[in-house]
Amino acid sequence: MRALRLAVVILTLGGACVSLEAYLKYGVRVNDRQIALRWARQPIRYFTRSSVPAGLTLSGFEAAVGRACATWAAVPSASVSFQHVGTIHSLPFEQDGATVLGFLDRPDMDRVLGATTYVVDVLTGEIVESDIFFNTAFPWSTAPAGEPGRFDLESIALHELGHLLGLGHSALGETELRPIGGRRVIAAEAVMFPIAFAAGNTEGRRLRADDVAGVTDLYESASNRGDWGSVSGRVTKDGRPVFGAHVVAFHPASGSLVGNFTLGSDGGFAIAGLQPGPHILRVEPLDDADLTSFFSADRDVDVAFAPTYYDRFAVVPRRGNAGPFEIKVVAR
Repeated sequence: MRALRLAVVILTLGGACVSLEAYLKYGVRVNDRQIALRWARQPIRYFTRSSVPAGLTLSGFEAAVGRACATWAAVPSASVSFQHVGTIHSLPFEQDGATVLGFLDRPDMDRVLGATTYVVDVLTGEIVESDIFFNTAFPWSTAPAGEPGRFDLESIALHELGHLLGLGHSALGETELRPIGGRRVIAAEAVMFPIAFAAGNTEGRRLRADDVAGVTDLYESASNRGDWGSVSGRVTKDGRPVFGAHVVAFHPASGSLVGNFTLGSDGGFAIAGLQPGPHILRVEPLDDADLTSFFSADRDVDVAFAPTYYDRFAVVPRRGNAGPFEIKVVAR
């Protein structure tokens, strides 16, 4: 086994991703193939660091992480399980063979609530270790209803555990610029949206359809296999492919939203994990978060076009694919 450590900085208010199928996911290149990062062996065994900041207790910290683990494990269409092994004195990000969740004091990372790293077998794409840190430069809470002025640990742990599982960021959210800098979240339809809700908010404790589609794509349970469908196509502007456009599939019957991006040289997209039936397809520029929350800084992401709906329903078949569709957008 050849090991590679990957650092994924997750911002409050950002890591490089690759995408396959239904969801922006992290991955490594093996020979000529891009392989999504995932755990091949379960339960995922993790430790909690024994030191916690003032205002928290170790038992409260462990309980909040445990509830976040249970939320991911409860997705019926996915097969995910966790095991808390115990406490440890090791710091997160030490390459010691142990998956550690804990606090570090990083006031220099003044926009970062937490971060996740991986140690990966680059021959198979298997995650062999993943550490998560929470930044003590911010005030934290494990209170059942949250606390004003303090970030909800369970919500941020749920987001970070999504990264630990191999998921990247979702763009299903709306923000507005703040006068003091940065962005404020108005609404989010995914726990994996890269910008956190304000301190005191506990909305991030509940998975949405996009999160469920993502974890199902990586860890689909045997009982669910083949029950969902997908949609695919490409986005063009003036006959040329558009890279980095955000494509959303809306299922009117359930109200669920699942999204992905156009990737590659042909402007192609694929969204899996969809409920069978008619979907509305919408394409929009990626302008509600920092582009580097989704793509590396050297990628030329096109945001100069108007939001566009496909002019027909995309009827997703059970265990099949709808499409391919071409969605034409216009410059703005």
